[in-house]
Amino acid sequence: MTDDLDTELRDLTALARTFFTTEVAPRYEEFAAAGEPDRALYRRAGELGLLGMSIPEQYGGGGATFAHEAVLFHEQARAADLSMQLGVHSGIVPHYLLSYATEEQKRRWLPKLVAGEWIGAIAMTEPGTGSDLQAITTRATRDGDEYVISGSKTFISNGATCDLIIIAATTDPALRSAGVSLFVAEVGDDTPGFERGRKLKKIGQKGQDTTELFFDELRVPAENLLGDPGRGFAQLMQQLPQERLIVGVAALGVAEAAYEITLAYVRQREAFGKPLFSLQNTRFELAAIATVVEVMRAFVHSAVDRHVRGELDVKGAAMIKLWCSEQQTEIVDRCLQLHGGYGYMEEYPIARMFVDGRISRIYAGANEVMKDLIARHL
Repeated sequence: MTDDLDTELRDLTALARTFFTTEVAPRYEEFAAAGEPDRALYRRAGELGLLGMSIPEQYGGGGATFAHEAVLFHEQARAADLSMQLGVHSGIVPHYLLSYATEEQKRRWLPKLVAGEWIGAIAMTEPGTGSDLQAITTRATRDGDEYVISGSKTFISNGATCDLIIIAATTDPALRSAGVSLFVAEVGDDTPGFERGRKLKKIGQKGQDTTELFFDELRVPAENLLGDPGRGFAQLMQQLPQERLIVGVAALGVAEAAYEITLAYVRQREAFGKPLFSLQNTRFELAAIATVVEVMRAFVHSAVDRHVRGELDVKGAAMIKLWCSEQQTEIVDRCLQLHGGYGYMEEYPIARMFVDGRISRIYAGANEVMKDLIARHL
């Protein structure tokens, strides 16, 4: 890393940390009650240049690399408020468009996402299928210069607020993976054939809108097919490594924050007439946690560097997602234990980290699937 890039990333870290700690995290209760964040914050993030940092400048982006995007996801996780689903909006959706949309479409869609004017979502998971994307049943049928899409999706992040959605649908279920294609739909609450379902009640990330989506003969222009018909499954597989790396980056941010707030807590909390930190068990627990966090940091930074160089493969991405999400949940659990009864109280950040982070072992492909992917490449 050059000195100039190192300075640039440090400045970006300070900017992102200030944004999340002063403008987002203090409004956690408001967003949790509403079941969604204030969409004005997306526009604010766009004004600050925090969205689409690795998208080329001609499409409104920052023209930088994923290393810059990683700072955003890391600092959001450290702030312990994931109400804004920036991993999907900035880290996933724009890169599908950048890779597979036409030039005209890139110029139409990307600047709106980068500015935070539009919020992006991607609809893969269905009520009957999760990690097995070959088994999706949402159907897309060609009708002249349009595709007609019918089916339903669930667990869709940004589902209640999205303006642009990438839909995985099949043109021929008998072909399984060879029948899957990706379509882009511009949607609003009054779009014919499109309906937002209920906001799903989750044990964590209560401020992030996760919904069901329903398509009843939703018509999209045929030109909104991303790439060639039947290439959707391959496109998903090409983009999933970055999605899984984002999970690893966020896991590091959570683990660091959990360790730091717990260290501060045990130094000021007393038991038996002395600080908890003076007890051997507490010191040994934190020593072990500090070591794991240091290993996580090296692993994540190495993976980000490999991804920037175009060298992060399926196995490597599965490993980073698997191991970091497992370590995140274990570290937070151990830190919560050191908080005692206060760790079980929602007013303490460690409690939110505990419930918010459990999903990291499930989304972007369940960890059991990650193990299978790794095994295939051994």
